[in-house]
Amino acid sequence: MTSYLHTMYRITEPERSRAFYEALGFRFSREMDIVRDGEKEATNYFFSLGDAENVLELTYNHDGRTYDLGTGYGHIALAVDDLDETLSRLAEQGIEPEHEPYRVREGGSRLCFVRDPDDYRIELIDRSGN
Repeated sequence: MTSYLHTMYRITEPERSRAFYEALGFRFSREMDIVRDGEKEATNYFFSLGDAENVLELTYNHDGRTYDLGTGYGHIALAVDDLDETLSRLAEQGIEPEHEPYRVREGGSRLCFVRDPDDYRIELIDRSGN
């Protein structure tokens, strides 16, 4: 049987990334250093969401390299109980949506996108029925 474990992507500022994902409701689980030939090469930061443990892994490489945002990456999506309340709470932390919330089809859920400190897109989907 196959089961989903996590999504991983690379980050450049661990503290800012941690604050961003915690603002979205992720719970920091643990960090794990990757040591190769006696030197710390990278640190993995794991985050849980609800009952799902360690579903997001953010990797920081200690050699100072930078990354181009991959053209194949789209976004991760999160359901939120109340989009307006979520956006208000995020705005208090300096996190603004790309555009005002909208619906992709009539009667569909309202949604919008925010970007993390490394410019990865995160879709927020309203589940309040508004």
